[in-house]
Amino acid sequence: MEQEKKEIAAAIGEFLWHCRFEKKLDEKTIRAYQADLQQMAEIIGGTTDIFTMSKTDIKHYLQAIAHFKHKTIKRKIATLRSMLNYLECECEDYINPMRKMQIRMKEPLRLPVVMTIEEMRRILTFLYHRISEYPENTYSYKAVIRNIAVVELLFASGMRVSELCSLRNKDINMEIGEVRIIGKGNKERIIHICQPETWKALHHWLELRNGACESQAPFFTNRLHRGLSTQSVRQMIRHIVSATGIEKHITPHTFRHTFATLLLEEDVDVRYIQSLLGHSSIATTQIYTHVNPNKQRQILQTKHPRRRI
Repeated sequence: MEQEKKEIAAAIGEFLWHCRFEKKLDEKTIRAYQADLQQMAEIIGGTTDIFTMSKTDIKHYLQAIAHFKHKTIKRKIATLRSMLNYLECECEDYINPMRKMQIRMKEPLRLPVVMTIEEMRRILTFLYHRISEYPENTYSYKAVIRNIAVVELLFASGMRVSELCSLRNKDINMEIGEVRIIGKGNKERIIHICQPETWKALHHWLELRNGACESQAPFFTNRLHRGLSTQSVRQMIRHIVSATGIEKHITPHTFRHTFATLLLEEDVDVRYIQSLLGHSSIATTQIYTHVNPNKQRQILQTKHPRRRI
């Protein structure tokens, strides 16, 4: 029986419906799929019959996206493969052309940028000194307290900036010092706030904050009492780092890298760090096992078995 024609654009729509309502994927993941597949459709042709798309068409697409970073190309290939696998399951006579394609993308190892303890101390010292610069009844004073709470929480928890901006009042339990985080794929994890400085910073912000206090209201808010955006937090960090004179490129994600790396340097098991970061695979966490030169020297000086010979 001849396969009924299906335009690429229609196939994308069906696949995204499947991802949203049958696989229950996160909306951010679906938006990323949609962007990748729309780009593919523009390159190959949105009105092309998906069932006639050949290995030659896919090679043409790979050539067109070759200028992207390795990680981006890998994601785009994985997205296309997922959609074609879905079509193969749905349509008995269709054979996924990617099955016979050997596509290997070896991503170069890039170690994450991390801060030293001294750099982290400089950032916190700068922020805490700013408290005395403003009268307590001004918005600038409240903004400094909020910024301190943001930085303290990023460093204390290793959470992603998107996770921080998604926090609601109900996610912060100040009585027992717990933060409930909803991560990628709607996965939930609990982080305990065990450092008194972090707890005090969050409590101080809670005391000063105006706006809605209902459970679903954003925990971190701006001047208009709306939730902070990821872009505003990135801009905040950029301004703070610039003011401290630190020359590294530091973003909110750098706090996550620093959290993981410094815990590893304290000999915390990588499996615990995997759980704290919310990684589904330990392979993702193992990037942090590439220790810095000082730690390497310490290990080889104190742990090497030659000492016992």
